[in-house]
Amino acid sequence: MTIAHEVERRRTFAIISHPDAGKTTLTEKLLLFAGAIQIAGSVKARKASRHATSDWMEIEKQRGISVASSVMQIEYRDCVVNLLDTPGHQDFSEDTYRVLTAVDAALMVIDAANGVEAQTLRLLQVCRARNTPILTFINKMDREVRDPVDLVDEIERTLGMAAVPFTWPVGMGKSFHGVYDLRNHRMRVFRPGADRLASGDDEMVDVDDPAIAERFGSELEQARNEIELVRGASPEFDHAAFLSGKQTPVFFGSAINNFGVHEVLDALADLAPAPSPRAAIQRVVAPQEGKFTGVVFKIQANMDPAHRDRIAFVRVCSGQFERGMRLTVVRNGKVIRPGSVVSFLSQRRELLEFAFPGDIIGIPNHGTLQLGDTLTEGEDLQFTGLPFFAPEIFQQVEIADPMRAKQLKLGLAQLGEEGAIQVFRPHHGGALLLGAVGQLQFEVVAHRLQHEYGVPARMAPSKFRLARWVTCDDPKELTRFIEANGHRVAYDAVDAPTFLATANAELVVTQELWPKIRFHALREHAGLVFQQRLEG
Repeated sequence: MTIAHEVERRRTFAIISHPDAGKTTLTEKLLLFAGAIQIAGSVKARKASRHATSDWMEIEKQRGISVASSVMQIEYRDCVVNLLDTPGHQDFSEDTYRVLTAVDAALMVIDAANGVEAQTLRLLQVCRARNTPILTFINKMDREVRDPVDLVDEIERTLGMAAVPFTWPVGMGKSFHGVYDLRNHRMRVFRPGADRLASGDDEMVDVDDPAIAERFGSELEQARNEIELVRGASPEFDHAAFLSGKQTPVFFGSAINNFGVHEVLDALADLAPAPSPRAAIQRVVAPQEGKFTGVVFKIQANMDPAHRDRIAFVRVCSGQFERGMRLTVVRNGKVIRPGSVVSFLSQRRELLEFAFPGDIIGIPNHGTLQLGDTLTEGEDLQFTGLPFFAPEIFQQVEIADPMRAKQLKLGLAQLGEEGAIQVFRPHHGGALLLGAVGQLQFEVVAHRLQHEYGVPARMAPSKFRLARWVTCDDPKELTRFIEANGHRVAYDAVDAPTFLATANAELVVTQELWPKIRFHALREHAGLVFQQRLEG
């Protein structure tokens, strides 16, 4: 098989949503329909023995939430589908933002009772900035929910893109009868049951059959009227507009009941794009190129707690990966020959021999690879776009047992490497400072320190309220700034100098006193390349 053929088979996408919209449940059901698993875990059954396949951390199983992105590769029809399930909670949005740099499309899940929620909108803005194609799944139609016409209208108004329904609900809640396939003029009849197998035994009926009209009565008639209304207001589906992020195909269903999922999976295979060229600082890299390139977009510690492992998740951008091949870490010129590279079905792994553009591979890593690293066969190349945002909350970490200080340092270093928390080392020494976007990140870190590293830790408040990475064209001026402000300067996981302030007024005064120093709310890993246009 040629690289070009393998590229055309790949579909790499992330599932995004507001918390509790049903994103992880839908992930499970996509795996079920693709034949990758036999039983889908109930995300809500927190005390049961089953948990979602894509939620593997102990704290995820306890709370029934996703706090880390997970990666799953499945085959469906003739496609190789790389599916990334992301955290919905806003406190873990950085992980989601980084995942979105590694995908070619996104599947947006909307709770039909709540419509477009705040976190959904925030994630969609990131997708829009990258012109990422988006498919929409409106979930929970088996409950009493909002009017579907209003939901479609809200998507168009709030997300600024045309919504083109591919399916339409017939009824809702207790009167939910199924979904009307607008393209094939057939109806998939709803039959509740979360545990029923995805064996293709759904009843498909002809909506023009008078017996069907009589069977489903007023709900089918209302659905037909709504479809006519929406068709009159919506444009025809345009694949080019979808690929440029200007249209979103819309599907309705109930993920918990395995319903409406089949249509989504088919649409991903038929409509989602194959891997496309990716921008590096030096040039644009086409996926069909013969030489391998890849970028590290995620690092996860302790996926296998028994082995204290760290896995670097690499998006293959071009060429063919072969196990044991020589790869250069462009950041420092080191050469690695990864021999135990894996593909994923969440925490289940399989040793792989080959991978192609669009695939997500896992390279066991002991500190050699960092977030944002570019891997090549020797070319000096650096992919851009992996974001780190300035923390908004700071805490110091304290331990009761000083004998565990070494384990604490190791745990924080590894959690900082994977981006679960930002760890800052003060210029003048002292306790490490933790920075986060939301309070829940600290709770997760404390839980993981205790359960994965055996270090019970306490989080204490910090006087600092904001941070800005600092750069300067004149290295001597930057050194003078750091020495003059040493009590307010710390270094992050990649030793980037960071200015810490107790209030915004303090930052403003410092900026006026040091006009040659640039203060950044966003850092990219690419050798401290900054995208200042995103900071506003």
